[in-house]
Amino acid sequence: MRNSSRSQVDPFIVMDVMEAARQAEAAGRHIIHMEVGQPGTPAPKKARQYLADTKQDDALGYTVALGLPALRKRISQLYGEWYNVDLDPDRVVVTAGSSAAFLLSFTALFEAGDTVAIGAPGYPSYRQILKALSLKPLDLPAAPENRMQPVPADFAHLDIQGLLVASPANPTGTMLDRPTLSTLIDACQDKGAAFISDEIYHGIEYDAKAVTALEVTDNCYVINSFSKYFSMTGWRVGWMVVPQNHVRTIERLAQNMFICPPHASQVTALAAMDCTDELQANMAVYTENRRLMLSGLPKAGFHKFAPPDGAFYVYADVSDFTSDSRAFAAEILEEVGVAVTPGLDFDPVRGAGTLRFSYARSTADIAEGLERLAAFMRARGHI
Repeated sequence: MRNSSRSQVDPFIVMDVMEAARQAEAAGRHIIHMEVGQPGTPAPKKARQYLADTKQDDALGYTVALGLPALRKRISQLYGEWYNVDLDPDRVVVTAGSSAAFLLSFTALFEAGDTVAIGAPGYPSYRQILKALSLKPLDLPAAPENRMQPVPADFAHLDIQGLLVASPANPTGTMLDRPTLSTLIDACQDKGAAFISDEIYHGIEYDAKAVTALEVTDNCYVINSFSKYFSMTGWRVGWMVVPQNHVRTIERLAQNMFICPPHASQVTALAAMDCTDELQANMAVYTENRRLMLSGLPKAGFHKFAPPDGAFYVYADVSDFTSDSRAFAAEILEEVGVAVTPGLDFDPVRGAGTLRFSYARSTADIAEGLERLAAFMRARGHI
């Protein structure tokens, strides 16, 4: 049998790095994980206990395709708590992680062959999911002076049918303020292009609160997830908010593509939303880790990066040391046992000279990882 041309997507390089790190650990090495965008903490304890109690009396069968009504209502409540946005729960769709939300969004909004603009550097799976759906991803090389975020001038003269932005962004951690977000939304509306806002790192912010696109307009798609702030990566549960007149379209697609999100994960997510103390304790760890990174990376020879506003990444320019970030990352893993992600995952053109460092793990791991990175760079004569 043949494979379709649509299936010929690029690998997700960070997953290859994770596998190399796993093999090293299986061989007995102690690896510091700075490659994976995954909290080092489990789902909140009270949420896991709530699931344990619930499953004694509930078969946890199919839910409706749009998700548990109680969870949709609680998510809508979150928008009032975090952003002072009055959101109709009917516009909330629970999904099998943000990945399912991207599939639903791209399928609902675009025809085969349409062009969707994305900022570069950006989350690599955007590009690959678009390709697999016979859509055309268009990288917008973001400039350092714009904190590696797209601006309207980047696509003013381009024929696009959609724009996808992320704030806080992966891999840079930079955020869009409300005026900048508004100008992007206005530029899309002027072109008749759909606007999709990836907000899965909301809640993980440092000096300022992230702005949701729903503060600016209802004429957009917003995607979020329980993976990051709520520390539920492997549970595969997220959500999307869509205009009221798009809900039935999304519902029909979700019924056929997924039937429903995992019931057990939805139950756990519902309880996790009220575990504020534990979640804020996680944030205290990220805050300390960020402090260590901002101090320790320059001492280890990595000076060129923008301090992240949110998420738990630092995206560094390493072009003074290498023109092959994938080989450079492999050398770091082999020589000092620190797994980091090559920038090629996020920017196929400029990523050969960049690395992403994640600081989502324990503070002890981050401190040791920085010491190992400094030892690697010292041995190379870079510091």
